Amino acid sequence: MRSRKETEDKLLNAAGRVLARDGFIKLGVNAVAREAGVDKVLIYRYFDGLDGLIKAYARQGDFWPNFDELMGEPMEQFRKRRLADQMKIIMTNLTNGIRKRPLTIEILAWEMVERNELTAYLENVRERGGHKLMTVLNMDTEEPAVSIDIAALIAITVSSINYLTARSRKISIFNGIEIREDEGWERLTGTMATIFDKCL
Repeated sequence: MRSRKETEDKLLNAAGRVLARDGFIKLGVNAVAREAGVDKVLIYRYFDGLDGLIKAYARQGDFWPNFDELMGEPMEQFRKRRLADQMKIIMTNLTNGIRKRPLTIEILAWEMVERNELTAYLENVRERGGHKLMTVLNMDTEEPAVSIDIAALIAITVSSINYLTARSRKISIFNGIEIREDEGWERLTGTMATIFDKCL
């Protein structure tokens, strides 16, 4: 049993390394087995093939910033903030959380061109987290400065973060803003904050 667990861990770690280094396009049974230094038949024996390995990898990974990471402070303190400030905190922490996760950036990029077991699983994890966050936002305590659909505002903001972090894999400048450097992201999150203040 110990030997099987060690081999499973080797395969899961190898899948992560192949993903981070080569992306989804190179993720295959042969590549993972070669990276792990084991026979590819073990992927079928222990995981029922590549799809099973990918699902197992997704279940044990820390791909998305979790609830506590996004809030960045105790719940009771976060709940006391006005909606605009809550949004600023969440979107800044989301940006920083994604930028420090190379595998997440790889997944976001691949999600734009192909749906697969891993992206579908992680999409569900992300959606559940988003619904949970909506329950702690102070949407009922303030009258918005303008009439605005909060869910749509969040969707536009998050999709912008996802797209620009994914693009930063291959390009360094987008619309004159350096998207591989902290200074560029400070401009982007600062402008997001201004939008939240104006709208909320």
